Amino acid sequence: MDNIRLFLFGGLALVLMMIYQAWQRDYGPQPQPIIETAAPTSEVADRGTSGAVPDVQTAAPPATAAPVTAVPQAEEAAAPSIKITTDLLDVEIGTQGGDILNAYLLDYPLTKENPDKKFKLLNSGRVNRFIAQSGLIGLDKERAPTHEALFQASQREYRLAEGEDAIEAVLTWHHPSGITVNKRYRFKRGSYVIELQHEIINNSGSEWAARVYHQLQRSRPPDGEGNRFLYTYTGPAIYTQTEKYEKYSFDDIEDAQLSRDTVGGWIAMIQHYFLAAWIPPADEKAHLYTNKLPGNRYLVGMYSPLVKVADGGHYDFTSKMFVGPKLQEEMEATAPGLELTVDYGWLTVLAKPIYWLLQQMYSISQNWGWAIIFLTIIIKALFYKLSEASYKSMANMRKLAPRMKALKDRYGDDKAKMNQATMEMYKKEKINPLGGCLPIMVQIPVFIALYWVLLESVELRQAPFIFWLDDLSKEDPYYVLPFLMAASMFVQQKLNPAPLDPMQAKIMMSLPFVFGIFFAFFPSGLVLYWVVNNLISITQQWFITRKIEQESSPS
Repeated sequence: MDNIRLFLFGGLALVLMMIYQAWQRDYGPQPQPIIETAAPTSEVADRGTSGAVPDVQTAAPPATAAPVTAVPQAEEAAAPSIKITTDLLDVEIGTQGGDILNAYLLDYPLTKENPDKKFKLLNSGRVNRFIAQSGLIGLDKERAPTHEALFQASQREYRLAEGEDAIEAVLTWHHPSGITVNKRYRFKRGSYVIELQHEIINNSGSEWAARVYHQLQRSRPPDGEGNRFLYTYTGPAIYTQTEKYEKYSFDDIEDAQLSRDTVGGWIAMIQHYFLAAWIPPADEKAHLYTNKLPGNRYLVGMYSPLVKVADGGHYDFTSKMFVGPKLQEEMEATAPGLELTVDYGWLTVLAKPIYWLLQQMYSISQNWGWAIIFLTIIIKALFYKLSEASYKSMANMRKLAPRMKALKDRYGDDKAKMNQATMEMYKKEKINPLGGCLPIMVQIPVFIALYWVLLESVELRQAPFIFWLDDLSKEDPYYVLPFLMAASMFVQQKLNPAPLDPMQAKIMMSLPFVFGIFFAFFPSGLVLYWVVNNLISITQQWFITRKIEQESSPS
């Protein structure tokens, strides 16, 4: 009965989540249509990087952003891009603004069926737009290159050669007054971290002052994308020393603009398995802001304090950008709290040890499917004593089933007398009818934590197991695992005491079918866990039930 109750709790949570998502689709904020002004394809790059430049004054700066500045079509067409290829990334940087327009993750195919087509995280197309912008804001705006300024590049393509550990792409902006800005992107082998340096050289004959800003621009994903049965967050996220990790959604941006000062921290746009994040120096003050742009686009950004550069002087603004998969160890080494983008919610304290244990099992088996099976066995072993107490209680209840039926026949519809006689029988037989509840209460948070671990772990994306199960992050294509799970639930019901109420008995009999349908849309890795968990539970429960029945039978 413990697993059935656990399924009921899980089913209730799932139904509530689906109701909420349906309400959001019908009554929540709807995405604005994207107006196509060029070729009607999402793959056509929007070379104009026009977006809101933060409107910063010399005194206490407001968080609002200025209106979008249109980029002339002639300038847009005249702004080529440069390409950087490393062992992990294939990146396109526009000379207009020096912004990262497109980024492919070379170790992550878009689909398992077409491994040569790589996953595109940053995208300058008009649909599903997601770009990374940066620039300088000066007291004299004409003498500071924002993300709309035109840079020059000495070459159009960079490739990390065999034996090289790093490459650097340099874009240069020069003002006639004598201000030069070199925008240096540095890429390292084996890393998803991109280092960015704004090198300022002031030969203008007077003091020059500016601040650096970084922002991520993204369009809201079209309604209905992704698995309707599984919720994963897509949108902005921030990290500050005071509030730590927070998700600041597209709806939050529409309701109120973010305006917050911090030291260090970071900003990010996250999605299932992947993210892009701007990370300033840990000791640098920053102001965080958001903005809603036309065309269903949103900004999250940050800018630094004003820095003054004397005539003949030199200053470097430095920052980092993480563009890649949510690999927790790499993110943790990149910036404090960045690993929290693998969001386990309030069950992080349970999920992190489970994830660590899953990794250890993978290091032994080198197969994520077997790692899930080994993890399930370990979790069942840890809860063995609790499960044993629960199964003993249910076995004793099962033994009393004929006497319970006799009491029901004797008292009929007199529930008060029926309950009194039942409690007297429990007391006499020294049976606690709630004896199976403790294991359930303990296992529910563990199940939910494991659910988030399997759902959030990018390591399981396109990870094969055996035979037809070639992607544990997707549903079983032939529904074998959901069928086995439903069958195992049915067998478990036969080991449990049958409900006396005929209606309740019918409902319980329908549960394997209902949950089999639900789990048909769940990741096969999660269903694999439940199948193995059920099979171990059946074995344990059958052994305990048989032992108690043998002890109670006359010799």
